Amino acid sequence: MMLHPQAAAYLKMFPTDTGLDLDTVTDEEIVQLRGLDAMAAYRGARADVLEAADDQVAGIPVRIYRASESAVPLPVLIYFHGGGWVYGTLDRADPLARDLAVRTGAIVISVDYRLAPEHPFPAAAEDAWAVVRDVFAHPERYGADPARIAVIGDSAGGNLAAVTAWLARDAGLPLAHQVLVYPVTDVAMDTPSYRAYASGFGLGAAEMAWFIRKYAHGADPHDPRLSPLHLPDKSGLAPATVITAECDPLRDEGRAYADAMEAAGVPVTYRDYPGILHSFFVLPGFFDAATEARDHITARLKEALA
Repeated sequence: MMLHPQAAAYLKMFPTDTGLDLDTVTDEEIVQLRGLDAMAAYRGARADVLEAADDQVAGIPVRIYRASESAVPLPVLIYFHGGGWVYGTLDRADPLARDLAVRTGAIVISVDYRLAPEHPFPAAAEDAWAVVRDVFAHPERYGADPARIAVIGDSAGGNLAAVTAWLARDAGLPLAHQVLVYPVTDVAMDTPSYRAYASGFGLGAAEMAWFIRKYAHGADPHDPRLSPLHLPDKSGLAPATVITAECDPLRDEGRAYADAMEAAGVPVTYRDYPGILHSFFVLPGFFDAATEARDHITARLKEALA
């Protein structure tokens, strides 16, 4: 491993992912801190779109983006933000959601799923699935083409995207694609990358353990709604694009999930970004790799949603 110069510069400014004393922070303080975003300046420009409208889907707040007018039904990209199932807001996700809408031409639905610790597992998974199910059930509401629906998520959002992909398969809903960006696929935290990058690389093992405790709240760690790597049968899942960062505790479980899907006959494209840290994808103001990964994902989605 050779740390990328941009990653080294990032760590000087943000040595840990949360910047919190995890031993003392209270649940009330967690809620209060959600409106703050120390990395806002690095999330990229807010691209102009035709519409960015706040709405509710099955009682869950969402923000729906349309890049341009269309007289025909459009593909839909349902986005689940990261943040360890504890942090994340529609405003924080706004620059990426706008960029995805402009890049792909799809309707982008950014989901404000319930967060832990107030709403532990399986609340986030239930909300994510409710939105996906509603888009399939009522495509006319969104101006959507039901044959061209995809999911995308990063980190904890990648976990939710993976979960909704297998729930869609089991429900007989033809999801066109799933994009999993450094996803949480197993809460066991026992991989070589967890040991190699346990501390000193931004997101650390202690922080991930904290996130998992807040969300899982004692749930069975082998429940595939929490750890999709433990899904017994991965055949028939939607084609997938999986992205990981080399210097990330989550790298190995992302790769393992890509390998498991491929072994089950699922078309998978896997790409790892050398010398790069967790969270790079949402920080194009810091990492050139964010733009490279978005270019790659855009190409994959345009092919899948053509």
